[in-house]
Amino acid sequence: MKKILMLATGGTIASKHMDSGLAPGLTPKEVLSYIPKVSEVCQVETYQLCDLDSTNITPEHWILISRAIEEKYDYYDGFVVCHGTDTLAYTAAALSYMVQNSPKPIVITGSQKPIDMDITDAKTNLLDSFIYASDPESDNVTIVFDGKVISGTRAKKVRAKSYSAFESINFPYLAVIQDSKVIRYLPSTCKGTKPEFFHNLNKRVCVLKLTPGMRPEILAFAFENYDGVIIESYGVGGIPDYLKEEFYTQLNKWGSNKFFVMSTQVANEGSNMTVYEVGKKVKKDFNLMEAFDMTLEATITKLMWLMSREDVSHEVLRKEFYRKINNDILIIN
Repeated sequence: MKKILMLATGGTIASKHMDSGLAPGLTPKEVLSYIPKVSEVCQVETYQLCDLDSTNITPEHWILISRAIEEKYDYYDGFVVCHGTDTLAYTAAALSYMVQNSPKPIVITGSQKPIDMDITDAKTNLLDSFIYASDPESDNVTIVFDGKVISGTRAKKVRAKSYSAFESINFPYLAVIQDSKVIRYLPSTCKGTKPEFFHNLNKRVCVLKLTPGMRPEILAFAFENYDGVIIESYGVGGIPDYLKEEFYTQLNKWGSNKFFVMSTQVANEGSNMTVYEVGKKVKKDFNLMEAFDMTLEATITKLMWLMSREDVSHEVLRKEFYRKINNDILIIN
């Protein structure tokens, strides 16, 4: 029987009704007690890392989780991280870069309702996570939620209340779990590999979401105060004419020392700046980086990881941005 470590971070799954609203309050063992059937699936040990609403999760907590996994890695066959849903996709993406090529499964899960409620998705999500973590073909960083298995870099929370909270963006589901069985759509990719652990992140990344009529001055603030700026543009990507002069000024000033990535506000199908005039010239003039089919969560956390690597040159890091890690990018135009 597989030995799985459950790492608890709080979240709705472990929440109780307080006077001020839902807040984490159940211990990991209390959470586990609601799924007695898990004893038929695997042997579980628990460890409380933190006890937070996931709104309060920061890169420091991602480092805490990755360090705990590295320290316990040789003693367990897999890991299940219980997490709040609001920033769960960010955590899954971050762990995909901080724990790479893991032949052991690292599963992140949570719920839309607390596990102690009569009607809840928590029991199913948690049991499914242990079923997936115990399967001999499971590996790498994934999310298990609502019966679906999503690659750690491809998830996005798309519903605030429904049980089907997460979807896989621009990439198929890896598997589904039906009647306590794992039905795979894609094979595992990390069996026989050696995991790589990273514990540094550069938090100086911001996302600048374009809105019609945005004042150009905000570009100077973002470019001066952050090492990585992700421009979340419209459609397939471009810079409006009323921002272009300031955009060129800032790229000429900072372009050789910082990272600028063009993304899109559209969740599916990705960016392609070569389609329209508003994007093609800017991309050509500055060899601007693009997120293409990556999720925003993956783009942010990959930049944080890359920019923390002081032993690699700026140009190499630009190329590394396009290296596929845990299925994060497929389309490069």
